[in-house]
Amino acid sequence: METLNYRFEQGTRKLAAEPKVVGVVSSGNLEVLIESAALNGGCEIAIQTAAVGFGPIWQAVMQDFQQRWQLADTRIAINDMGATPAVVSLRLDQAVETMLGEAK
Repeated sequence: METLNYRFEQGTRKLAAEPKVVGVVSSGNLEVLIESAALNGGCEIAIQTAAVGFGPIWQAVMQDFQQRWQLADTRIAINDMGATPAVVSLRLDQAVETMLGEAK
C-alpha cells in the first residue's frame, strides 16, 4: 500500500452538504469520501492505493481534477484498489456532483 497526500490552494468553490461516499472498493475500483472542512481555503486529498509507484500519474489526475472544480475547504479521501486514471476522474467528478446536487 502507498499513501499519497496533496493540497491545493486558491480554490473558489465551497461545498455545503453532508459528507458523501461514491464508489466501492473492490478489484480494480475505488471509493471516494468527500466532505467540507475548514482548511483555510485549501483542498486536501489523501490517497491509499494498492498500486505502488504511480505517484506522478496520481499527481497529474489530482491537478486536472482541481483545475476543473477549483474546490476550497474540501477534504477528500480515496481508497484505491488499482483503478485506472479515467475511473479515478469519474469517481471524483461523481462525488463533487453529488455534493452540489444536494446543496441545491
